Amino acid sequence: MNNQNNLFKVLPVFMAFYVMGFPDIVGVATSYVRLEFGLTNAHTHLLTIMAFVWFALLSVPVGIFQDKYSKKRTVNLGIIFIAMGMVTPLISYSFQGMITSFTCMGIGNAIIQVSANPLMQDVSPSGKLSRNLTLSQFVKAIAGMGGPFIATFFAEYFNNWTIVYWVYLTLSIITIIWLQCTPIRETGNSGRAGFSSTIKLLSDRKVLLLVCGTFLMVGFDVGMNTNIPDYLKSFFGVSQEESNRGISLYFAALMTGRFVSALILNKMKSNKMLLYCAFLSILTFASMYRMDSFLGGCISVFSIGLCTAAIFPLIFSAGLQYLPERANELSGLMIMSVCGGGVIPPLMALITDSYGLMTGMLVMGACLLYILYLAIYLIRSNKSNPTQS
Repeated sequence: MNNQNNLFKVLPVFMAFYVMGFPDIVGVATSYVRLEFGLTNAHTHLLTIMAFVWFALLSVPVGIFQDKYSKKRTVNLGIIFIAMGMVTPLISYSFQGMITSFTCMGIGNAIIQVSANPLMQDVSPSGKLSRNLTLSQFVKAIAGMGGPFIATFFAEYFNNWTIVYWVYLTLSIITIIWLQCTPIRETGNSGRAGFSSTIKLLSDRKVLLLVCGTFLMVGFDVGMNTNIPDYLKSFFGVSQEESNRGISLYFAALMTGRFVSALILNKMKSNKMLLYCAFLSILTFASMYRMDSFLGGCISVFSIGLCTAAIFPLIFSAGLQYLPERANELSGLMIMSVCGGGVIPPLMALITDSYGLMTGMLVMGACLLYILYLAIYLIRSNKSNPTQS
């Protein structure tokens, strides 16, 4: 692993993660676009699909591309697509223009997700990749949470929420220039990666388990995000407005957990941290079934967010540290598994329709049990190779 631990090299990579959070504006943008253009539910969901379908379609090809043409160049390509997504509504604020915008942002997001994580590996000191990846998710979350506030500010004071696109466009251009001017010596770019060689990695048991881990963890996260209001309403009889606050509470817990976890990872090995996070996540998830007040339910929601916050970057870093020379292909596979966010919630919905909400939520409990198994497996398998920690 390349030991380039200085702010000059690390900061522009963190800034790339910040830009990665810009497509989260899709949430608030969809609500404005739906009202202003009078869209149906079907048209609204089409916008959302355009933003997220690219993870399944592009992740592996992007991993192959960056193996041949460099990770830094690939990150900048992703930022360029996001910048294009910001420019489009400024040129053509229409339904067709917004479809184009969401598509560009979705493509850019998928590209950066695949390339920025292994690029962080090249600027992180030995043993600090898990910390930096966890901190990078915290940086990304700041952008994701800030978008709705910025858009609302411009809507209220300037009667034009789309000014937020000018802000994001400017920051995107600054990041492209900053990253391009930063010399980074990359590792693991063999130029020999291909689709078949990438898929064959799944024949390695550890790789398969790690990819399944990211699949289930993203599914858990999306499942929590979409079911928190229903949980708070059905269990405690609160209003829709009160139950919606649970989502903000959950995201606040994720941000807090990622920052605190990054500090802890300065002293603790990452696989041990994963074990603690998985165990505490199961305990806090079980507490949701025991709470008898709205406050107790909110405490459970916050605790779950706090305990699960670092799990995805911990699993991701375990993969990169296991096969650093195949980081590009591994990153493509693991980001492709983000599509778990589109599989687990519908499965939960099917079970909920038949057996009730709390039974459907047991699917998320099963995801956490798998993460606990994965953490135990990683600790045992790495005893023979202590550098993979």
